[in-house]
Amino acid sequence: MKPVVSIIMGSTSDLPVMEKAAKLLDECEIPFEMLALSAHRTPAQVEEFAKGAKARGIKVIIAAAGMAAHLPGVIASMTPLPVIGVPIKSGMEGLDALLAIVQMPPGIPVATVGINASLNAAILATQMLALGDAAIAEKVERYKAGLTQKIVAANEALAEVKYKFKTN
Repeated sequence: MKPVVSIIMGSTSDLPVMEKAAKLLDECEIPFEMLALSAHRTPAQVEEFAKGAKARGIKVIIAAAGMAAHLPGVIASMTPLPVIGVPIKSGMEGLDALLAIVQMPPGIPVATVGINASLNAAILATQMLALGDAAIAEKVERYKAGLTQKIVAANEALAEVKYKFKTN
């Protein structure tokens, strides 16, 4: 089994956030890899990874970073593959990472999700892959239908909550 998605994090301390992405890809049966690479501490390995990802069969890269958050942009500068940035909450509640990832120069786009929103990054990656894979597209549709069902169930539960002046 060869990975088609890479989940890259600046440090293994990001793993608790990135596990949501891994779990969704696992549930959707999409092969992925997880690596810790740092734009600042392992720049040569980041370059080797980014330049070789496409040749290895990777189709989408999810890159997480906190603070200065250069990792997603550095990877995007070295690969033609789509990169999804996940800002990690750190020193400035994650705003520093969010701004660092979203403010890329022209020609080096990084799709960026919310702070600590690795699940959304995995959903976006899955939707990208679904464009060329009917089986993945069906899984995305089932996942989205499940979201609808969760809200329907939540409203049913709320209907059972009683208050003296509650009208529904």
